[in-house]
Amino acid sequence: MDLIDAVSRRRMVRRFDPDRTVPLDTVTRLVRLAQHAPSAGHTQGWDVLALVEPADRDRFWEVSREGTAPEPDQSSRWLRGVSAAPVLLIMLADRTAYLDRYAEPDKGWTDRSLDRWPVPYWDTDTAMAAMILLLGAVDAGLGALFFGVPGPRHEAVKAAYAVPPDRRIVGVIALGHEAQRVRSPSLRRGRRPLGDVLHLGRFGASATGPSEA
Repeated sequence: MDLIDAVSRRRMVRRFDPDRTVPLDTVTRLVRLAQHAPSAGHTQGWDVLALVEPADRDRFWEVSREGTAPEPDQSSRWLRGVSAAPVLLIMLADRTAYLDRYAEPDKGWTDRSLDRWPVPYWDTDTAMAAMILLLGAVDAGLGALFFGVPGPRHEAVKAAYAVPPDRRIVGVIALGHEAQRVRSPSLRRGRRPLGDVLHLGRFGASATGPSEA
């Protein structure tokens, strides 16, 4: 599968088949592929916590839930569909690794000040790795969903798996085989016109490509 095909076919899957597993070799291959993601200073300051055993996944769903949702029926449908995924990949960013790396002689930011980081590249690099995992899943014939952990539950999730306190949860990828196509209501918004997205020379100077297709 070429890149354009993988990008075009990628979508968030919300219903997984509980009876179809994902081999550990496939998980390993996808994470190895994600290691080719761009990384500031080649720091590679991210980790993947893979939950492949049922007990580990059950623990995640138990400790990550946040009370009663505003729409319990919708929430329970989402949970039933996504919790059937046979693999969960928790994407963890390591800020300390970047502060250490940029204090090295070739970078020289020995003050380790966070003011030097108007954009937290530890989160950016982790998200880039997650995107490669999502595209790799398409290439492997799998479905995937990237979702977040409720803020108040981050520490509980980290504690449940002995995650070091200096790691931050950027998101989770559910991985498996799609059981049912569910179209998100958000997709009704459509894609922004290219002329609104692409600015030539200065902001507000729109450009229209040869095709919007």
